[in-house]
Amino acid sequence: MATKRSAKAPLDCHERALRLLAVRPRSRRELGSRLRLAGFEAGEVSSELDRLEEVGLIDDGAFARELADHHLKVRGSGRRAVVGALASKGVSRETIEETLAGLEGDESERALEVARDRARRLTSLRPEVAYGRLVSFLARRGYDGGTSREAARVALDLDGRHA
Repeated sequence: MATKRSAKAPLDCHERALRLLAVRPRSRRELGSRLRLAGFEAGEVSSELDRLEEVGLIDDGAFARELADHHLKVRGSGRRAVVGALASKGVSRETIEETLAGLEGDESERALEVARDRARRLTSLRPEVAYGRLVSFLARRGYDGGTSREAARVALDLDGRHA
């Protein structure tokens, strides 16, 4: 015997926010934007965001630290890439600066670690080709030019041929 399903009632702002947060953590601005796009009024969205912030479900500082940590440790990203990722998620400039100030480790050491890992895949290439690809790879990961060139030179053991 088949039962007739009734149409789902539309979610209220709170339920929609909780479902969005269940998928992954979000910044206040990102969550607010998604709720407004779903058709909720700005005042209702603002009240809901305040409520979620009060109970700790929205914390831009913790969100920024977690995202930065992921980009640094899992993806091997440089500071520039971390800044871009945080900004694209709606994290404020002030929170980004606070997060970056608390980052552990030296940028050049991280770049060298990433370069050494990637250099293993480039051993069949001529040294100048491997160097160019490795520098480009590091730049795409968010490392500045000087850091990328130095890390590539050391990782490929080029003895200063491409400084």
